[in-house]
This record gives sequence, C-alpha cells and structure tokens, in this order.
Amino acid sequence: MARKVQFVETVLRDANQSLIATRLPYEKFEPMLSTIDKAGYYAAECWGGATFDVCLRYLNEDPWERLRKIRKAMPNTKLQMLLRGQNVLGYSHYPDDFVKLFVKKAVENGMDVIRIFDALNDVKNLKVAMEATVNAGAIASGTISYTTSPVHTHAKYVEMVKELKEMGATTICIKDMAGIMGPQEAYDMVSAIKDAVDLPIDLHTHSTTGLAFMTYLKAVEAGVDIIDTAISPFSGGTSQPATETMAYALRQLGYEVDLDDECTTKMSDYFKGVRDEFVKDGTLMPKSMATDTQCLTYQVPGGMLSNLLSQLKQMNALDKFEEALAETPKVRADMGYPPLVTPTSQMVGVQAVRNVLDGQRYKTVSKEIKAYCRGEYGTTPAPIDAEIQKQILGDEQPLTGRYADSLAPVVEATREKLGDLAKSDEDVLSYIAFPNLAEKFLEERKAKEENVVTYTITEA
Repeated sequence: MARKVQFVETVLRDANQSLIATRLPYEKFEPMLSTIDKAGYYAAECWGGATFDVCLRYLNEDPWERLRKIRKAMPNTKLQMLLRGQNVLGYSHYPDDFVKLFVKKAVENGMDVIRIFDALNDVKNLKVAMEATVNAGAIASGTISYTTSPVHTHAKYVEMVKELKEMGATTICIKDMAGIMGPQEAYDMVSAIKDAVDLPIDLHTHSTTGLAFMTYLKAVEAGVDIIDTAISPFSGGTSQPATETMAYALRQLGYEVDLDDECTTKMSDYFKGVRDEFVKDGTLMPKSMATDTQCLTYQVPGGMLSNLLSQLKQMNALDKFEEALAETPKVRADMGYPPLVTPTSQMVGVQAVRNVLDGQRYKTVSKEIKAYCRGEYGTTPAPIDAEIQKQILGDEQPLTGRYADSLAPVVEATREKLGDLAKSDEDVLSYIAFPNLAEKFLEERKAKEENVVTYTITEA
C-alpha cells in the first residue's frame, strides 16, 4: 500500500509572513476558509509567529477574535500555531504563569497544534510551554531550529528529539527557517530521527535558496510524514514550496496524497487576486520572490538579509553590505553558533553591522547582546567566546540556571492594573505580550463601545 504524505498549508501564517510581512487581514482570506477546510490538509498554520504583533500594530484586529473566527469557519481542519517557547510571541523571556495561561487560552480559543521552538534549541526554554500544551489537550509539536555549524551534529539533534519525546511531544518538527537544508542532509537527519523515536515528523523549510523541492522529496523518501507548503500564488522565494506542485510530484512517485485538487485550484485562483493587490501596492517586493543562494554561504535567512540592507540604508552605508554580510558568521561563531531565527538573527545581524560601522569589533553592543551574554536567552550551543564575553560583561558573572526562574509572576498584577479595560484573560495576555499596542487597541475599543452606548440612549 502506498505511504501517505500529509500537508500543512501555510498561506494564513508563514507564507504571508515571509512574503508580505504578515499584512494579510482577516477579510482578505475569509472567503476561502471553507474551501481550505474541505481541502484535506493535516493542518492549517494560521496563528502565532508575527501574526499577533501585526494584528494589533497594523491591522487593527484582535488576534484572539481572529482565531475564534477562523475556528468557526474551519471546523474540520486542525489549526496550528508557532510559539517561541519561553518567548511565546515576543522577543524576550516571560514568566511561567504567562506562558501557561497563554497556551491554555490559545487551545480554548480553537488551537489544535502548537509548534514550540527555541532560538538556541535549549530544551529548558521549551519545557513549560510543552507541558502546558499537553495539559490543555493539544498536539505538542516539539521543534528543532535547524542550522549547521561545527557543534550542530545529527547526534546532537537526535539527543534533543529524545528529550522532546520525554516532555510529551506528539510530533517532531524540523524547522529549517533559512532554507539551507540540502537533500542529503534531509535524508540523513530524518533517517536518524526515525531510528531514534517512533513519532510523526514534520519538515518545514523555505524556498529561499532554491533547495526546498529537492529537500522535501529526499525527506519523504527517508520517511517524513508531513511537509509544510503554501498555495502556489503565495509560494516560492522566502515562502514555502507550492502545495499543488508537491502534491503532483508525490502522487507521480507513488505516494498517497489526500488533498482535493478542486479545492486547491479554487484556492489558487482566489489567492492570485490577493497577491496581485499586494504587488500593486508595493508590499510584495520582487526580491522576496527571488532565489538567494548567499544564504548557503552566510546562513543569513531572507528576512535577516532585508533587515541588514534596511539598517545600512538608514545609516547611509550600503557600500558596507558585503563587509557586514561577511562579519555575520563571525559574530555568530563568537556567540556560540546560535541558529539564526527570531530573536537571535536580529541580534547577530545588528551586532555585525555595528562592528563594521564602528571599525572596531564589539565597541558598542545592544542591550539584547548583553542579556544574551549574561545567559538570559538560555544555554548557547557552544560556549560564547570567553574574551568577548568578558569584554561585554566586565566583572558581571553570567547566569547558570534558567532565566525564567528569576522572573516574578505577571498575570495577576496586570489584571489588577488594567481593571475594566480588560474584559477577559485574552486582553490581559495581549497587554503582557505587547503593552503599548494592546493598551492603544483596548482604549480605542472602549471608546468605540461608549460611543455606541451614548448614541443608542440618545436615539431612544
């Protein structure tokens, strides 16, 4: 009997995050939700990552309400989100009470699969979120942030996978955020994990370097169970490979694919129109759709590359781009080879630019790099260069334990602080994650409601 390969559709989250900076409002994809629901996906990734931040910052949407509406429109498909472990959806670590309540409420509002990763692959930073997911009855997808370096070996990754299984992982995800995993690496790694644990494996990659289609085929050959793809108008470039193309190729190779081609054709026709609107207004830039092989040399993910460019442009120093690019892997080595994914990619990139512009390495360092050297982000894959750590910290001693253990609970105090401005635990959580954005959103909502009440009374 043919082996089945399942698909996660990313257009509602990572595909639009990668191509149009997550600027896809609910009403733009709402007409397609019932079609996606009938298409036969393993899951639809629709929340987490940058969606929460962008809903509040740019789209004037309540991210929780968005999730509830998607859930209502898609009763038959598992909904999936991306969670940054102890960072949840932000850029620094949060206290445990926040992490636990956030996961609980995400599941209550309709989430089925929570993909949990840590930028350093430090399992201490995954433990609380994993336990909370299991306790809430959702699928905990324990995630490896894939990267290559002298200290990142298949044996190390397999060791991590065994720990994730012990923590209650239902599935394992290999998250290749820069699209640097080649076909042979995929085959070897999936084989090694399959030999070590009996759990379904999901491979996530990006088309940034042009490797993704080949990588997926070899991963499937090695036994991968689920792949992440994007409906064709939102595929390619810094996004994922096209759903329809992968389904076609796998069927031709004799694998079973449950996707309904009528549904994917309908989705494709619809999202072409959506994509064209974003091309017209300049949100979707040609460089996001291009193949960029520099990633293979410098391990710089697509989003990080555009950040480097915009930083240098602001400083009128675009002529230093090649130099900053070459400095990036050096900073990464100094910092103990962190995988370049949010927030470490931003931290390493900013430091590389500063080193080049100052003409002296680590003359100025950001507060984030200081916190990183103090151990606030967790245990680094390799030790931080001792001389550089001393230069940055002076006589201050780095932490030895888990940073979140030193953080005071935050939920109850925030609830009291917000008073009647917060109507639910969800409002409290939004405020803790993004205080300024959430406060503005909640104030505007309150003013709108008061206006409606005044108007209704006057009319009566």
